[in-house]
Amino acid sequence: MSSSSDHPKVVLDEFIATALFSMPQDLFRKFAYYYPNRLRHQLTLKLFELFDHPLSKPFRVDVFERFVTDFESKLNRSAYVLLHANIAHATLLYVDLDGTKADMDEAWRILDGGDSRLGSVESSVNAAYYGVAADYYKAKAEYAPYYRNSLLYLACVDLAVDMTAEERLARAHDLGFQCFWLMHPILDALDGTPFEWIKRLLFTFNEGSIGKFEALAPLLPQEPILQENYPFLRQKICLMALIESVFKRSADNRTMSFSTIAEETRLPIDEVEHSVMKALSLKFIRGSMDQVDQKAQITWVQPRVLSRTQIGDLAKRLDGWVNK
Repeated sequence: MSSSSDHPKVVLDEFIATALFSMPQDLFRKFAYYYPNRLRHQLTLKLFELFDHPLSKPFRVDVFERFVTDFESKLNRSAYVLLHANIAHATLLYVDLDGTKADMDEAWRILDGGDSRLGSVESSVNAAYYGVAADYYKAKAEYAPYYRNSLLYLACVDLAVDMTAEERLARAHDLGFQCFWLMHPILDALDGTPFEWIKRLLFTFNEGSIGKFEALAPLLPQEPILQENYPFLRQKICLMALIESVFKRSADNRTMSFSTIAEETRLPIDEVEHSVMKALSLKFIRGSMDQVDQKAQITWVQPRVLSRTQIGDLAKRLDGWVNK
């Protein structure tokens, strides 16, 4: 955002008179009393109420640049971060990515402890920052930081209380493409919708089920980004099938022939060696490989979130060990 010196201070009476045509009257009328009487706590609460109101979108940038900047140095830490996060979100709606990033950076400076005098913040304040940060990186098609900030946002909110059904569905839909190992309650928002198959696809990757993947493959054209990356997805599901195949075996039965791996991953036999090397390099598994005897000895499998089916299989194995 530009500095406050670039914008004239708002003439309160004129600003309120204009805003009252579009906004609930009480939101702006209180400003005329709180501001000249220096009731900054009450004014801050009223600003939060204003920025949360959907009809305030046309006024948010103007309010911030010509009004809030006049007293923002007097705000506590939570209020300061919330205001900058809200104005960043408003700026993003105008597709001003540079302005959005500037306000995000200012909010993060405070969140990251840049000014300890401003006190601690609540989870809702963190949520405001991570929410707009996720939307910003989505707009820039930078998917790794989008995924990271989205998960941090979800960690700060109550899904049932702080997000509408539409917001939950949109977030679950977008996150479903960013990580094929995502296991989060937000995915329940996809249930009973035309996108439910995306949730099934995610669980299919986690289970390493090539059969289920092939059954869902005809649906991939519904999402062009998935269809365009089909070869990559196929490689991923084969890797997960390999990991699942190792995981299901007991620790003393993890020496596998290439032919066994080919059968269980549905890979051509001449691609098995490369697949095992890929899994080793990505640290999905640990072990060694004998190209001469065409065998792989696996000593460790990367831990991951298990589905109910996988937990059931693990329970059966534990029962078997106990009853030996």
